[in-house]
Amino acid sequence: MAEQNSPHGTDVPAPHQVPHTHAGAHAPAVPAAEAHPSRWGRIDEDGTVYVRTSDGERAIGVWQAGSADEGLMHFARKFDDLRTEVELLETRLNSGAGDPKQALSSATQLREKLADAAVIGDLDALRARVEEVIGHAERALAEVKQEREKARAAAIARKEALAEEAEQIAATSTQWKAAGDRLRAILDEWKTVKGVDRKTDDELWKRFSKARESFNRRRGSHFAELDKQRVAAKRRKEELIAEAESMSDSTDWGPTAARYKELMAEWKAAGRAPKDADEALWQRFRAAQDAFFARRSAVFSERDAEFAENATRKEELLTEAEKIDPGANLEAAKAQLRKIQERWDEIGKVPRDRIRELDGRLKAVQDRVRSAEDSKWRRTDPEAQARAAQFRERVEQFEAQAAKARAAGDERRATQAEAQAAQWREWMETAEKAVADR
Repeated sequence: MAEQNSPHGTDVPAPHQVPHTHAGAHAPAVPAAEAHPSRWGRIDEDGTVYVRTSDGERAIGVWQAGSADEGLMHFARKFDDLRTEVELLETRLNSGAGDPKQALSSATQLREKLADAAVIGDLDALRARVEEVIGHAERALAEVKQEREKARAAAIARKEALAEEAEQIAATSTQWKAAGDRLRAILDEWKTVKGVDRKTDDELWKRFSKARESFNRRRGSHFAELDKQRVAAKRRKEELIAEAESMSDSTDWGPTAARYKELMAEWKAAGRAPKDADEALWQRFRAAQDAFFARRSAVFSERDAEFAENATRKEELLTEAEKIDPGANLEAAKAQLRKIQERWDEIGKVPRDRIRELDGRLKAVQDRVRSAEDSKWRRTDPEAQARAAQFRERVEQFEAQAAKARAAGDERRATQAEAQAAQWREWMETAEKAVADR
């Protein structure tokens, strides 16, 4: 059976198709009249031709062109032509190739012709067969109508869904390219959805068209605002370029480099300029930066070479300084260290990554000389010696008190004086040891 697609891809019968039901299954077969025409009619002596039906005989014409048998055969052939026409309608309906509307019209006309048809044959059976064909065609038309209604409902539902999707896009989407592409795809699909009645189709089209126009207005407003922003971004980037170019000859390396870093952040914050100008603006801005940093790099390379030489010279001084022995002659060591420190300062800066190492080695020599000087001072400190003597005097006092108390028989006072003498002796020993360690 031939088929056509619904808007949703559902297969439904085409308007001219009918189900494969057999009309003849309920009507008696119609025998061919040519085999026994005399069974269904006669011709009397005056040539009048009669056909027999369940209602009796009916005159259908006059035959005078030949014998009665020839006449009967002539009218039987005309019957068989009608019979063949009905069978053809049946066959086309049963195969699905026939248009049920056309079949109904043809069968109805045949039924009307049978009432006074000039034919000889089983008219009752043929009439019953025609009625069956009419019923078959009417059922097929009803089925086609039902399928058309289903297809129409599906088409309406699909267009409603497309209109709702378009309205959702129009109301919320900011993915302008993807949303625009989807609306175009909806329009293409819309054109393929058939079977909606004119009134409903017009209403749905108005919804879809309104949504598309709303989206286009929103998108147009967005890009108009974006154009304004890009014009403003272009002006701002031109200002940043002017400042960047004005600093490209600067020798104030630190502050200028810091400002270039700030300019880069401001450049990014400025946003995109119009597409045809943005790349050219960036090239100008980058050229100004590159010019400055190339000059700085050259100066720093030269300076790094000088600093590396300074580091080598300071290493030589450290080799000399680390040989100083303050224990042998403190004053000579201090004098030698002062000379080395003066020469150290005269040499100047070294690479940043060598500062801690070299300064640490010099500090170690300085600490060694300073420690020797501090030790000598502590050994000759009169206050420390006087403090040790004072502690010794107190020990002697408490020991004398203990001896005196014990001689007097006062053991309790003797014990207390001995405990105090022990405490002061401990402090005395600590003070004497501090002086000795210096």
